[in-house]
Amino acid sequence: MNILMLHGVNHNMFGKRNPAHYGSTTLDQINDALAQLGQTLGARVEAFQTNHEGAMCERIHQAVQDGTDAVLINAGAWTHTSYAIRDALEMLSCPVVELHMSNIHAREAFRHVSVLAGVVTGQVVGFGVDSYLLALRAAVSKCAQDGGR
Repeated sequence: MNILMLHGVNHNMFGKRNPAHYGSTTLDQINDALAQLGQTLGARVEAFQTNHEGAMCERIHQAVQDGTDAVLINAGAWTHTSYAIRDALEMLSCPVVELHMSNIHAREAFRHVSVLAGVVTGQVVGFGVDSYLLALRAAVSKCAQDGGR
């Protein structure tokens, strides 16, 4: 099973950026934890991070064609603004799990709306780094229920 983890804008700064909301864990540590859990669950997790919206869309386009079984996405601020990423995600036929370390519904009002919500399979929010691991478990479970793609 091939799982694609998409990290959005500013996520390369995890560990340094606003520890009250995002903790001190780095992006590399998150990716390592995902890879380890993925191995336990029988999945290979490929991580991709970009600060460029077009690059994110292009990586999603690639996932439409490359045999990706599920996508995890923490789009960061693009969650609330990017109809381009939403439209790209809508092309996918595999499960897509949106995730956030903080509870976006308990933060500033502009963060309460996810423009991605209408095209994803589900959301995991508010559990810190565990949001990533919960999202991976959910994606693997959904793939098993659906018999893959």
